[in-house]
Amino acid sequence: MTSPVERSDIPHELIPRHIALVMDGNGRWAQERGMPRTEGHRRGEKVLISLVEECLELGVDYLSAYAFSTENWRRSTDEVRFLMGFNRDVLRRQRDYLNSLGVRVRWAGRRPRLWRSVISELEKAEELTKDNTRMTLAMCVNYGGRAELVDAARAIATDAQRGALKPSSINEKVFAQYLDEPDMPDVDMFLRPSGEMRTSNFLPWQSTYAEMVYQDVLFPDYTPNDLRAAVLEYAQRDRRFGGVKS
Repeated sequence: MTSPVERSDIPHELIPRHIALVMDGNGRWAQERGMPRTEGHRRGEKVLISLVEECLELGVDYLSAYAFSTENWRRSTDEVRFLMGFNRDVLRRQRDYLNSLGVRVRWAGRRPRLWRSVISELEKAEELTKDNTRMTLAMCVNYGGRAELVDAARAIATDAQRGALKPSSINEKVFAQYLDEPDMPDVDMFLRPSGEMRTSNFLPWQSTYAEMVYQDVLFPDYTPNDLRAAVLEYAQRDRRFGGVKS
């Protein structure tokens, strides 16, 4: 059990601006309790909303949630069908509440294969919340880091071929403009509950200098206190970005 952490324990200036969240362990949580894997996902909805609320209290500007990866299509047909409908319904259920909190919702991910009803709900949430400024919640649905980079490279090649972009002008800043969310800030804290210690193809470009925080708690059991503990651990790190502090 994580020891209690108060918000006052964390220096405000050391709060991460952008947290990347891998919501892992839903299926295992359910299976350990003799429940269908889908029950873990259902519980995960409440956990995500509680973390959005805590991020707002902490002063986090950007939260990216890994909701469905390009690799998740490999799961059973029943689970994929459930996850598609679940992501759609979560957006439908929560968009008004997120809007009332001042949260801007954005979508990162590929259109191909994604249910049209899911795309519709994502776009409705984006439109409804587009003027909100308290925090951004990026829902990463049908997202894969390598897919994002390949799509960006393909778009750059197309623009270069038709003469809209000079190859000599391509640098990191230009490349970033071709990503799913060009205004997404670099990830400060990469957070993965569940005891697994890998990035799973999530935001590789944006996480180049992220601090990795892994916690041994399945996502349905994750609490705002666990998040504060992760942020406190992050705040105690010495971030040098390749340099040396004098």
